[in-house]
Amino acid sequence: MALGATFAALRHRNYRIWAAAGFVSVIGTWMQVLGVNWYVLAETGSATSMGLTVLLQALPSLVLSVWGGALADRLPAKPLLIGAQAAHALLAAGLAMVAVTGTGGLPAIYAISLVTGAVSAIEGPVMGRWCSTLVDRESLGNALALGSLTNSAGRILGMSVGAVMVAAVGPALLFGINAASFVAVVAALFAVREGEQHGAPDVTEAAPADRSIRAGFRYLLRQPVVLVALALSFVLGSLGRNYQVTMAAMSDGPLRGGVSGYGFLSTVFAVGTVLGALVAARRRELGYRVLVAAGLLASALQIVAGLAPGTLSFAAVILPVAAAAVVIDTTVGARAQLDTDYAMRGRVLAALAITGSVSAAVGAPLLGWLAEHAGPRQTLVLAGTVTTVATVAAGVALDRLRERRLRRRLSLVLAAPAMRRRAAAARVVRPASVPAVARPVAAAGHVAPMAVEGPRPVPASRPAGLRLAGTRFAGLGPRAGRLAAGPSVRPPHECAACASHRSRRRSRATALVHAADCALAG
Repeated sequence: MALGATFAALRHRNYRIWAAAGFVSVIGTWMQVLGVNWYVLAETGSATSMGLTVLLQALPSLVLSVWGGALADRLPAKPLLIGAQAAHALLAAGLAMVAVTGTGGLPAIYAISLVTGAVSAIEGPVMGRWCSTLVDRESLGNALALGSLTNSAGRILGMSVGAVMVAAVGPALLFGINAASFVAVVAALFAVREGEQHGAPDVTEAAPADRSIRAGFRYLLRQPVVLVALALSFVLGSLGRNYQVTMAAMSDGPLRGGVSGYGFLSTVFAVGTVLGALVAARRRELGYRVLVAAGLLASALQIVAGLAPGTLSFAAVILPVAAAAVVIDTTVGARAQLDTDYAMRGRVLAALAITGSVSAAVGAPLLGWLAEHAGPRQTLVLAGTVTTVATVAAGVALDRLRERRLRRRLSLVLAAPAMRRRAAAARVVRPASVPAVARPVAAAGHVAPMAVEGPRPVPASRPAGLRLAGTRFAGLGPRAGRLAAGPSVRPPHECAACASHRSRRRSRATALVHAADCALAG
């Protein structure tokens, strides 16, 4: 694949602006994460207290993400995002004030961390839904992959630069830089051209019942394919993703790498995430086969990692594991948006965020407990085995659901001609030249002969001037009656891509399959 296809989403002006601003913001965010951890550790000397700040930022997403999803589907995104960026800037400035003056101490740090997590929980679904409008449908997977690349690169740069700065001047400057970084995001929000956004219908046109949180859960329960993908994401995220725990246990235990070894492994893992983002960006389509393949690869390599004899061999294994983890996250995020209705996208993204938060909250302590009681190697082998079985089961379920959907699509495609004929028969237009009354009788799947009373009788076996869906029968008079004059009979449910599928460049079979997909979505 050409290099240009790897960065296909950057062809969109809106996405280029947003990606640049997002990169600046990610660097500032990871500087702040490092600054908070260093400040708490310096004040308390306790890693448990440092972990509490991370937990306080993660907890609100379990409760508030669903409200953020409902707001994303109900209100315009730009005002919400501007308000969220302003709140983040003020909270970062508050951290800088605490670090400089010492006012409030640790309780203030904990309180700001909790409020930051709450703002992020509400902002996340709104941001995800809005970002999906910056590119077209074909470039959405590539945009998500490039977003992962931006996050990984920003994390590496932010942590490395932040480590130098915090040792030289302390954490206050890191908080100030993060506060200033949100100015770039607000500027990008104003610079995006709304007329060039894709697939962004007016959310205020939806019925009030369709915008409720309960309606979002009901909709998600009717999407078995997405549910299977979320379930697999939960298992892989809880048992196969918390490498910060297992790497620390392996480095401190059987690998005997110590703190320096753990830092080396963390750097390798970060590089692996960058490589994984590039691999995902080079894929034309991120489908469920990619998800299952990446899950099997990550699970098998996790078992191998548990058997690695030394730090270097362990690092060589976790590099592709980290890449596979990014491919899994990107694929699940892409399918959650591409395979669901736009009107429900905010609530679906909220469910995805909750899945990630719960998997981290459940998996980290579980893996830590297993590493302490069963051993780090045994933990990796056991967790890899469980995730392998779960991935195989998910692959079988997805294959069966795919076959079921294909059967439904084929039945709709085969029934499309009859549906068009019935729709055409229902739209009979009386000819102007015949003052008599025509009484059409339509049977299922065909147009019945017409018996016409008047001075110019028409043979029952040959309806004059009959035209179905824009097709005129040869040899029929131009002045006689006609049916459904016009370009074509369109399906009752149409999406943003229907226009391109109705164009002359598309084959008729492709258009019918797409019409069936629209009917399924409706």
